[in-house]
Amino acid sequence: MAFSPLKSFLLLLSFSPITLCSGASPAPAVAVGNISHVEYAQYFHSYYGQSFKVIKNAIDAKSYLLIQNTSRMAGRAKYCTSRIKSFIVPLSNFSVDTSAFPLSFLELLGQLGSLKAITSNSVSSECILKYNLEGSIQVVNANETQLLSQFPAHFVSKPGDELACNFALFLPAVENTPVQRAEWIKYLGAFYNMEARANSIFTAVKENYACLSTAASNRTTSPKPIAAWLQFNEGIWSFSKDAYKLEYVEAAGGENLDSSISKNTYNVSDPDDNEEFHAILCTLDVVIDETYVPEPETYKVSNFLANVNIEDHSCFAFLSNQSLWRYDKRIINSSTLDWYDGAISQPQLVLADLIEAFFPTGNYNTTYFRNIAKEEGIVNVVPEMCERDASTAMQPTLVRCNGSY
Repeated sequence: MAFSPLKSFLLLLSFSPITLCSGASPAPAVAVGNISHVEYAQYFHSYYGQSFKVIKNAIDAKSYLLIQNTSRMAGRAKYCTSRIKSFIVPLSNFSVDTSAFPLSFLELLGQLGSLKAITSNSVSSECILKYNLEGSIQVVNANETQLLSQFPAHFVSKPGDELACNFALFLPAVENTPVQRAEWIKYLGAFYNMEARANSIFTAVKENYACLSTAASNRTTSPKPIAAWLQFNEGIWSFSKDAYKLEYVEAAGGENLDSSISKNTYNVSDPDDNEEFHAILCTLDVVIDETYVPEPETYKVSNFLANVNIEDHSCFAFLSNQSLWRYDKRIINSSTLDWYDGAISQPQLVLADLIEAFFPTGNYNTTYFRNIAKEEGIVNVVPEMCERDASTAMQPTLVRCNGSY
């Protein structure tokens, strides 16, 4: 019995993830190539058929039907509904809404040569800056939906922005652990038939991360350094409870702020709040200050102390030990942080930074974190830093690790 392409697709969705379907379509078998198995990520799943594959996105509840360009289905099937969108793969070219999109995933896959448009040149990638200056990548207003619809695919990273049929959501930052976020390279890889490379990169990143975490856990330092992520906004200090940040602290051999402390915000103008906040700060060995400022390079330890509004900070171990950090080391145009891009695709570099922060050796040059207690400055990302051409993939930066220190 022969099924239509749409019925074959709908039947496929009833199978479990990574199921290979056979005999469902009258079209001749088309080699799918390598397959990516989703191991850790919680917000997307992959399914494979003979001439197509499906990415199910749990964030926007959409199924992206990726049809092989050599199949019969490619010439006669086109879907654009509230739940299903189809794309012909591998993508010949595409555009990206760069307001929140981690472009480093595309660099690792070697797909910058197919990137034809971005919605802003405020990006943290030196190579995309270079190609934009050379005219290889154009800048298109994010509101120009009709213009962006000309591309086979337009990737966005904000739910609800998938306005046109060619818009696809990519949002690894929603995941709860660093490794889960990094695994989204498999999501993008499926659009380019580059599952083999996506698998290879993810395995390398995952194993390097695990090795560094094991090395940190093997340290004999006792007690573990206590660390906290906090930020100041309109007179109020708050502690971050983001799951991936807490995971980073533990993986780096540190200890998070006691979870029994239920109060999360402290008003510096309230004497009781200020006293309690002061007491908590006195328990910390490492502080990561996430306070937003429009010009990060101007933020120094004096700004932190002014925001804290506490005259007596003699008990602050993180100051006496010079361990007050910010993740704004790599920036462009004084505002765009690579923390929201490269740090997502390569969490092993973030972990290595934090291990150096918790157990300083002085022999490791951090990538994303700078120690403002030691007056460390920023690194301005400029096009001249790019040493690759558009067709060359970026290799993941693996940190030397033997499982112990």
